[in-house]
Amino acid sequence: MTPLSTIDRLDCSRCEKTYDPRRLAFLCGCGAPLLARYRLDEAARTLRRGALGDRTSSMWRYREVMPGAGEPVSLGEGGTPLHPARRLGASLGLTSLFIKDESMNPTGSFKARGLSAAVTVARDLGARRLAAPSAGNAGSALAAYGALAGLPVSLFLPSFTPAPFFEEAEVYGAQVTRVDGTIADCGRALAAANPDGGWYDVSTLKEPYRIEGKKTMAYEIVEQLDGAVPDVLIYPTGGGTGLIGMWKAFAEMETLGWIGSKRPRMVSVQAAGCAPIVRAWERGDEAAEPWAGASTYASGLLVPSARGDFLILRALRESGGTAVAVADAEMRGAVLEMGRTEGIHAAPEGGSTLAALRRLLDAGWLDRSESIVLFNTGTGLKYPAPVVPAL
Repeated sequence: MTPLSTIDRLDCSRCEKTYDPRRLAFLCGCGAPLLARYRLDEAARTLRRGALGDRTSSMWRYREVMPGAGEPVSLGEGGTPLHPARRLGASLGLTSLFIKDESMNPTGSFKARGLSAAVTVARDLGARRLAAPSAGNAGSALAAYGALAGLPVSLFLPSFTPAPFFEEAEVYGAQVTRVDGTIADCGRALAAANPDGGWYDVSTLKEPYRIEGKKTMAYEIVEQLDGAVPDVLIYPTGGGTGLIGMWKAFAEMETLGWIGSKRPRMVSVQAAGCAPIVRAWERGDEAAEPWAGASTYASGLLVPSARGDFLILRALRESGGTAVAVADAEMRGAVLEMGRTEGIHAAPEGGSTLAALRRLLDAGWLDRSESIVLFNTGTGLKYPAPVVPAL
């Protein structure tokens, strides 16, 4: 028998106002993102680590702590390898280095997780059109899952977005608007095109369910490490949905009885040319000011302002983590190093995590015996030779 979701409510991440998950919900009235909460005591009866062998290998194996009442809109997302990076680790003097390779997902990136969850709920709740601003991979995933669900999709992409992302959107039948500017400008263009709010807007953290798909990376890592929690997670951060989601997932797993109180130290990595979270972290701020003049060839990191900035910074503080900015040249070198040592063609965002790892080792922030997970969030095949837009 297929287990059912135990979703109970949606809580505001700032004022704790509660919303009904059976109705369309986006941001709280106070403007903050909503977070899904589950009846975890109920979920724990069937969602037992080590007893999931007969379930799907996709992220929907964790059905009890996922949203949606109907059959998931799924292309088999999740279940990506946790690659033991032995050659790379040895070259850095590390004894326990892993790469969570999200390029193995449908549409080639971790965005498949979040959009599978979001589109599943959108379909269940009667959405008629899906829309989002995107720096590339999220748009591709939304277009693919929208096509699978039979829902039209409108995308707003920066004009400098690499060509393969536009080609993907065309293949999946999405309507694409090119926007001169960053993803923030794309968000404004979407709002102008949707004045009555009739489209289901799946902008990062504007709806509550992309987090739920992304959090499954943490569940998988714990499964893949036989119940162990890594010491450090190094994660490329644009909108930060995955970092927020994984931090949420570790709390859920403790309540479920999967893990104890140990948590990984969370590391947020950004591009030196667009690093609002890093700047806020270094200042000790609770929120991040928008970054002016953003510039980087890693389109997924070209996010001048993150709606969940305070949640990202909270996770860094609570975990004892940190935030690091790396230059485009460092990312490019790290992409080559990851490819030549581990056979993984990483996206520049994935390369940024290796560049940050080097920075942290040089600073003495890491112990070389710690277990460390880098995230390669997508395939490098979608990125041409580095071209850095100046905005």
